[in-house]
Amino acid sequence: MKLQRKSGLRALTVGAVAITGALVLSACGSDNNDSSGGSTSTPSGSASSSSNASGISCAKGQILSSGSTAQQNAIESWVKDYQQACPGATINYKPSSSGEGIIDFNQGTDAFAGSDSPLKPEEVASSKKVCATGQGVDLPMVGGPIAIGYNLPGVNNLVLDAPTLAKIFNSKITTWNDAAIKALNPGVTLPSTKIQSVHRQDDSGTTDNLTKYLGGAAKADWPYPHAKAWAGKGGQAAAKSSGVAALVKQTEGSIGYFELSYASSESIPTVKINTGATQPVEATTDNASAGIAQAKVVGTGSDLSLDLSAAYTTKADNAYPIVLVTYEIACDKGNKADTLALTKSFLTYVSSSAGQAKLASSGYAPLPTEIATKVQAAVAALA
Repeated sequence: MKLQRKSGLRALTVGAVAITGALVLSACGSDNNDSSGGSTSTPSGSASSSSNASGISCAKGQILSSGSTAQQNAIESWVKDYQQACPGATINYKPSSSGEGIIDFNQGTDAFAGSDSPLKPEEVASSKKVCATGQGVDLPMVGGPIAIGYNLPGVNNLVLDAPTLAKIFNSKITTWNDAAIKALNPGVTLPSTKIQSVHRQDDSGTTDNLTKYLGGAAKADWPYPHAKAWAGKGGQAAAKSSGVAALVKQTEGSIGYFELSYASSESIPTVKINTGATQPVEATTDNASAGIAQAKVVGTGSDLSLDLSAAYTTKADNAYPIVLVTYEIACDKGNKADTLALTKSFLTYVSSSAGQAKLASSGYAPLPTEIATKVQAAVAALA
């Protein structure tokens, strides 16, 4: 599950991550944002499919996509594999934010978008302008834990619970030796260091999912509705998951939230959550899967948006409660003729058992089988 971020990735021009079939990436997780995309050897209008030894049914052409940085490491890994197998394809993914990805999709720029939260009703209505005979639908694709990372030298096994986290992120608890934190960590020497909480500067599905958890598990201490925009008081802001992780790593006394892959790649210790289970629960892919398995599909038709509320208050052993599922947003019908084949082929691969099997090594949780099966059927029906 250890990730490496090669400096060569950062040498790409600032903007969309353009990964051509000839470019082999051994690292995942940069925040390059080159909206110009990258070079392509195949005109976007030419799309045809063929099978290869990898089992991927290739399509030719190029597509643009953007959105969630939470799924960035997974997307880059999938794109690398797909383009190695399909040299006639170019898939450009710009890691921006869930909010920006939806905007790009609804403006007709992207073939699909990544979002850590399902489309709102007004966003579905807007999507009908670009999905000629259909609308945007939510296809869950990447699961995983939202890790609570911290920087507190000498403290390597920190336990917190939902009310304490809510108070920390709302500036109600301001020092690490606060009585509430000490009660959750008996026998641990906690310094009087001031707590520096770090949150997302940009609208983020990661923020939306964290605040859903805080509102669901600590209603009395988190008075704000869940949202992609941060509402808590105080703290420092940083752009994207990588920015929050970088600020936590360099700031003693800090605490922040980001996907587990960022904690793993930056060697940032993570909080165990006291849920009322037999033991505090660590942020791992297996423990996140146990939480996500409780999700219920609440979307209709081809839309497979999920309700994760049961995970937030679970007391089941080894079930990590702060989870997210990242969606790929695509037109169920009315896709552009020059992008449909490649969009459908790529999403078929990433939702397949082979594609999902790659997630754990990047710090993500594969979708439960019953959900993955529904996603595969929805992708097959894209038109």
